[in-house]
Amino acid sequence: MACDLTESLLHGYLDGELDAARASEFENHLSSCEECAAELETQEFLRTSMQDALLYERTPTALRTKILSNVAVRERPAFRFQLWKWAAVAACLLILMYAGWRALTLSVGRDQNTELAAQLIDDHIRSLQPGHLSDVVSTDQHTVKPWFDGKLDFAPPVRDFSQQGFPLLGGRLDVLNGRSIAALVYGRRKHFINIFVWPDSGGPPDVRSGSQQGYNWIRWRNGAFELWAVSDVNSSDLQTLQQLFASP
Repeated sequence: MACDLTESLLHGYLDGELDAARASEFENHLSSCEECAAELETQEFLRTSMQDALLYERTPTALRTKILSNVAVRERPAFRFQLWKWAAVAACLLILMYAGWRALTLSVGRDQNTELAAQLIDDHIRSLQPGHLSDVVSTDQHTVKPWFDGKLDFAPPVRDFSQQGFPLLGGRLDVLNGRSIAALVYGRRKHFINIFVWPDSGGPPDVRSGSQQGYNWIRWRNGAFELWAVSDVNSSDLQTLQQLFASP
């Protein structure tokens, strides 16, 4: 019957892989187990014989040189591939960074528009309270525009569009972010439209629109001014009024 320690400990002992306690235990076992002692002697003899046989030769210099040359040739394309791979990764990262920057820029722009729209909608709602809609009540642009003289550091573009269905009703002073601005009041089928005007801050000339709290708004720039129209009329009416302001 084969000894269990022959398989579990003998090779570890022969290769010096046992700790001191296990090695001492196996040595004590050898004194009473002829099978393990004989197997250990056989394995030691085999190892010694293989070491003494010198069963290896040094590689000839010419063959060694040829092998190393072939390895170098094979590695160069791989190295170039690595360069292209990292270049592609870098390009992808640049594209992602640019896309993230554009998204952040647009997001900031949307947030600013949303914040301003909320403030101007609040101003529009307050203006609908009795006695707050207009400081100067007139359908004549030549009366409304001079009224702002001396009250603002700019002259708002007051125009009457009665023939197009947007009669001028008057104007008033309003406040946005601590600055006095002009509010022009127009009518549209028993509805009121507030157009808030202040000097252009130099932003992009594009037209933006949206809806909040049940009110529509549209923002555009016209020459030296930034204009926001706010009302509960439909968005197409606001777009028509914006186009009338943009026309000569």
